[in-house]
Amino acid sequence: MRTIYFNEQQAVCNGQCVATIGMFDGVHRGHRFVIDCLRQEAERSGLPSCVITFDRHPKETVPSTLHRSPHLLTTLNEKLALLSQTGIDLCVVLPFTKEMSQLSARDFMQQVLKEQLGVRVLLTGYDNHFGHRHPEHPEGFEDYHRYGQELDIEVKGQPAAPSTLHLPPSSSLIRRLLLEGRIDEANEVLGYPYSMTGMVVSGEHIGTHIGFPTANLQPDNPHKLIPANGAYAVRVQIGDEKEQLLGMTNIGQRPTFDGKTTTLETHILHYDGALYGQSMTVSFIHRLRDEQRFDTPEALAAQLRRDAATAEEKLINK
Repeated sequence: MRTIYFNEQQAVCNGQCVATIGMFDGVHRGHRFVIDCLRQEAERSGLPSCVITFDRHPKETVPSTLHRSPHLLTTLNEKLALLSQTGIDLCVVLPFTKEMSQLSARDFMQQVLKEQLGVRVLLTGYDNHFGHRHPEHPEGFEDYHRYGQELDIEVKGQPAAPSTLHLPPSSSLIRRLLLEGRIDEANEVLGYPYSMTGMVVSGEHIGTHIGFPTANLQPDNPHKLIPANGAYAVRVQIGDEKEQLLGMTNIGQRPTFDGKTTTLETHILHYDGALYGQSMTVSFIHRLRDEQRFDTPEALAAQLRRDAATAEEKLINK
């Protein structure tokens, strides 16, 4: 996959391409269904396939009084890495600036899709929307189809993706599942384990004192969604190492010790290395339990021993 970071002065495709456009946060099963359809259409047309996405969530640039910008399932780098696995020819990253947000759908199609990106065929969902939306005259697929006829862009409707968990796969569904701690179901809709990457920073060393040293993860991106508080069985990747280690992560305020801030603390099973200052990726596989307050550190340590045994069993069998 060739990745292009778009600016308004460049023409991306000297020829033409078949494209689809969207945020693609999470690159989940629904997105991959759309991309499979895109690749099939591109093969039929004999043109390159192109996914057009954005460098940030549109609501970061155009905040709504009703809806704040949602937490991200994937950072831009994570999204591009996932898109590179789909077999598309080209990914164009648009900077979602205030100027771009003010373009009407027709102006966006003419100035960006046609003149800069060389889009010949545009696949879009029947309920998908792009361009500045006038509250009294919202535009939709029929408008895009008409603009396409005027601009020599063939606009084709995109069939709905098959349901997962008896629901249409969507980024908003995955966010809800993660915030409810339903990690197994979230991973099912994603098609892969949800993960967080960050630097290991110094903590209060509470885990070390009770026999369970932990790596305190500081996420790379503050907009990345943190799953619900609780204990999880996880797989851990340190830096660029390919080996995935087994572990358990606690998300929460450490109520046994009257904690005040949310932390992500990971204990790696059967591991005795130094991790401070290193990059670490934690992939959430299974939720072990809710966050709990214990009467004594000894009671917490006993529960952690049970958690470690359960986590190892779940991870080995998955």
